[in-house]
Amino acid sequence: MFPVFSSTISTSLSSPPPPASLKRQLSNVDTDTIEVEGLRHARIKLKARHYKTPEFASEVFEILRLLHVPYFHATDILPRDLTIRRVSGALTNAVFFVSFPSTKRTCTVLLRVYGPSSGSLISRPRELHALHILSSKYHIGPRIYGTFENGRIEEYFESTTLVAQDIRDPQISQWIGARMAEFHSVDIDVVEGESWELGATKNVRSWLAPARDILVLPSLPEDIKRELDLDDFCLAWDRYSRWLCKVDDVHSGSKRVFAHNDAQYGNLLRLKHPKEGANDHRQIIVVDFEYAAPNPASYDIANHFHEWTANYHSDKPHLLDASRYPTLDERRNFYLAYLRHTYFSTKEHQHIASSDAELESVIAKLDRQVQVWSPASHASWALWAIVQARDDLENDNRTPEFDYIGYARCRMAGFLRELKQLGVL
Repeated sequence: MFPVFSSTISTSLSSPPPPASLKRQLSNVDTDTIEVEGLRHARIKLKARHYKTPEFASEVFEILRLLHVPYFHATDILPRDLTIRRVSGALTNAVFFVSFPSTKRTCTVLLRVYGPSSGSLISRPRELHALHILSSKYHIGPRIYGTFENGRIEEYFESTTLVAQDIRDPQISQWIGARMAEFHSVDIDVVEGESWELGATKNVRSWLAPARDILVLPSLPEDIKRELDLDDFCLAWDRYSRWLCKVDDVHSGSKRVFAHNDAQYGNLLRLKHPKEGANDHRQIIVVDFEYAAPNPASYDIANHFHEWTANYHSDKPHLLDASRYPTLDERRNFYLAYLRHTYFSTKEHQHIASSDAELESVIAKLDRQVQVWSPASHASWALWAIVQARDDLENDNRTPEFDYIGYARCRMAGFLRELKQLGVL
């Protein structure tokens, strides 16, 4: 089956997998998981909100030992020796750095506890499969040491996480463009098999039904329900899809690639000690591949540019500031680095560098395709945010850690605004 961008939206959705068992079997390892993914699995479920308690440290300690994580199963280590530090900025999951000091080195791993609503958004078996392929075949992303009932243990990179201002730095932006181009060189069929669908289409179709369920919850005000009306959204999305089929150009920047789809600054690391002799852009490490999927290259770039408008560490982290969207010069700086490292550098496209005029033409066409696919990013994240709000709405949490509904409203407004700018509405 060839990938297509559907002009219609299906509201059907298969039931999400049942919640993982709460039963703790500390001495047992899930052999089925080992057989499927080559990963050990510990039957322990963590409660991320309790990460400051001794009980949480003890459970993490057991997971590390059961998964045979290097250095962490030494006999002289005790739970109280662990240092557990929460990483801010992760929206889908709770992320922690777990380390212990020793006489020779400080050993650290990354602990990822899945968010309570993420099962409606992400296929964890598919994600683990993709991570395994990316790390083992393409040396992209972290090694996965193993999983537990609601999370996993990953390789830690000695690095600093980029902040909102970093991705605006011209040099760092070039490095990100080069890294994205390398990511886009991954063979889709190797990761996904021969039958795959664009993530932009699949996510909207898959997340629509659970989003509808959440918008009927009584704790959500009626005016916000009207603002996020999904019947109106479907009409706009259907019209956009039909228009997109006419303007989508796989030869001018919308080539189908295996895309990251979440290149926000919190998922971009800068190595503290880059490998000697490596190209400068290799000091940027991309992590968090939960939403990685086939998509147009222009969609992935458009999604990254939207992240220029976000600051998840501000006093209103759910709001995007459209005035911070990259200018044409800033986009061009990114495009030049991307094109130097992407499929345009292959023999069939080497002629584009024969003149400045030809290069500018390629950049202009790529920029247009980024504009074309830009609303799809807003649409996906609007539905995502509604689904993510389930836990807070069901528990009537008036002071959530992140205002997902506010984020959904911002993204939905962006979707409709850009459709009007493109002349679709």
